[in-house]
Amino acid sequence: MDKRTFVVDGEYGRLDAYLAEITELSRSHVQKLIEGESVTLNGSPTKSKRSLKVGDVVTVEFPEPEGISLEPENIPLDIVYQDSSIAVINKQQGLTVHAGSGQKSGTLVNALLYHLDSLSGINGVIRPGIVHRIDKDTSGLLVVAKNDKAHLSLSSQIADKTCGRTYLALLSGILGKDEGRIETCIERSTRDRTMMMVSQSGRHAVTDFKVLKRYNAYTLCEFKLQTGRTHQIRVHSKYMGHPIVGDKVYGQKTCKFNIEGQLLHAFRLELNHPETGERMTFEAPLPDYFQRVINILDNK
Repeated sequence: MDKRTFVVDGEYGRLDAYLAEITELSRSHVQKLIEGESVTLNGSPTKSKRSLKVGDVVTVEFPEPEGISLEPENIPLDIVYQDSSIAVINKQQGLTVHAGSGQKSGTLVNALLYHLDSLSGINGVIRPGIVHRIDKDTSGLLVVAKNDKAHLSLSSQIADKTCGRTYLALLSGILGKDEGRIETCIERSTRDRTMMMVSQSGRHAVTDFKVLKRYNAYTLCEFKLQTGRTHQIRVHSKYMGHPIVGDKVYGQKTCKFNIEGQLLHAFRLELNHPETGERMTFEAPLPDYFQRVINILDNK
């Protein structure tokens, strides 16, 4: 069985709706898991209609996807820092974080199993050590838990917003405001379940932004996540009318720069060490393909 634990970080209504969103399963599938007592709320079986509150701990057990391989793979990793509790990885663009229905191997998890000596088990055998994710075509920093105590600490820091996550993005067009906050609700698209959209009834999403530099037709922008919704920065950039350069899902299908994915990079990560409580800050420079585009724009 694949066992995953989630700490509720907001008011999201019914349990079944919450789980359908974060697990990407259908609500009917989630309801069957709840009815079969494969879901617990704060350690006890519960009902689909149960309302959630901040801090609730939801644990789900469901069968492992068929054909998923969790063999260690010697995939190169940029390990920025590691000790007995955590590892901080500068993930390269194009690397999926964990296995799923469309990805059987070649993931960050496969690489972690090869390079690290231990990983937390809270998120089950398919997602060992994974506390938070960044998109396949987004590069940059994420923290990995090497034991369950560290995992719970890091999850709590993300929920109470003491874990700082800052991104750099190149946006299409010229953003007028120098800085501000985008505050909306985000939910899965009703037309395409692989996409997210701004809505009236989704999960609360907050992103702070600050303009770093304007070019003739582009804006280099810093984003700070206050919540961690799927595709949040990409959706909020589109919502402002300035999608991220190279984002073929939420922006233009073609890009004049020779790049494979969106120019979005998680460049700073701040957290309290799970064991010592020490405040730690990590930064990762822009990857070469992103810096190359910036150099082109600077030279113009």
